[in-house]
Amino acid sequence: MIPVTKPFLPKQADFKSYVSSIWARQWLTNNGPLVNELELKLQQYLALPHLLYVTNGTIALQLAIQALEVKGEIITTPFSFVATTSSIVWQGCKPVFVDINENTLNIDPNKIEAAITPNTSAILATHVFGNPCDIEAIDRIAKKHGLKVIYDAAHCFGTKYKGKSIFAYGDVSTTSFHATKLFHTIEGGAVFTQNPETLKRMALMRNFGYSGVDTFSEIGTNAKNSEFHAAMGLCNLKHIDQILSKRKELSQHYEMRLNKIEAQFQVIQADTEFNFAYYPVIFQSEEVMLDCMKQLELVQVYCRRYFYPSLSALPYIAKVNMPICDSISKRIMCLPLYHTLTSADQDLVVRIILRTQNYRKKQVLKLADYSTMVNGNIGMVVNGN
Repeated sequence: MIPVTKPFLPKQADFKSYVSSIWARQWLTNNGPLVNELELKLQQYLALPHLLYVTNGTIALQLAIQALEVKGEIITTPFSFVATTSSIVWQGCKPVFVDINENTLNIDPNKIEAAITPNTSAILATHVFGNPCDIEAIDRIAKKHGLKVIYDAAHCFGTKYKGKSIFAYGDVSTTSFHATKLFHTIEGGAVFTQNPETLKRMALMRNFGYSGVDTFSEIGTNAKNSEFHAAMGLCNLKHIDQILSKRKELSQHYEMRLNKIEAQFQVIQADTEFNFAYYPVIFQSEEVMLDCMKQLELVQVYCRRYFYPSLSALPYIAKVNMPICDSISKRIMCLPLYHTLTSADQDLVVRIILRTQNYRKKQVLKLADYSTMVNGNIGMVVNGN
């Protein structure tokens, strides 16, 4: 079986050594030493001054919205994981969708200003599949209208834009360290900000709002993470450069082998050091994509419709027409991509896609020939021949 992804796992002995230290200290959670060590090492690796390790990427978004005191309407993308929208609604705000750019798959900044109203307080944009948004354009719009900027950078570990970690941009940037991500802590996430006061607020919020032993200064939640999760992160961080290099190699192999298929591929933002988090393919039609997916599943190759459906179709928000996103979300499929995937596995995937497309072409040609023949015979009858 070839799944769409597999988590990277370190050597068991490495993880067990951290677990032994947890057992010896009997300090399991509540800002333990491994959590602090992971935060420090992530800061060093990412060359960032501030970050907080939290429970997951969803609560990271909720902390960002709460800490920035965002109210009312938040302009966002319909092409993202559901948590991007549900976090907005969960915080009592209203998501206002703006359609995406058909090439980058990110929110289209040329359409943002038309969506701004007196109730707009922020822009929450996703760097889709690790591809940076048009950061400068979004920043200009935000400054012009006095809006906060939050980036959902769940897919972005290892991505750099203009020489800096992508997490350095926006008022707050968030990420996920879920097991499906190229860097993971089994479950986990992080928030990043350049503003020390915002960081302080999120640090208090992460721990129920405690500002002392028995005092509270913020409306808080339980966004802490455990020593066991931090241990996995410390193990995996040792391998991150190897993981990024392998994913680049695998993605380049797909690119070389897929150059003959009829499909569209995501265009990566200029000045980007990309992390190759996913390998999305956008087919000519939903029918072609579904046919390819079906043929792959017959040999136990499992791809994913990611992201589908468009978030603008969620049942708990007002429906809105997003023509580009609606079209892309119906036609996109992410191919298998993970550390232990082999080139032979990839070649099998590519062969089936090519074979399916070629078969469909032949069927279309046969139908065209039959239609020509039938129409020709009708013409002969009509003309009395």
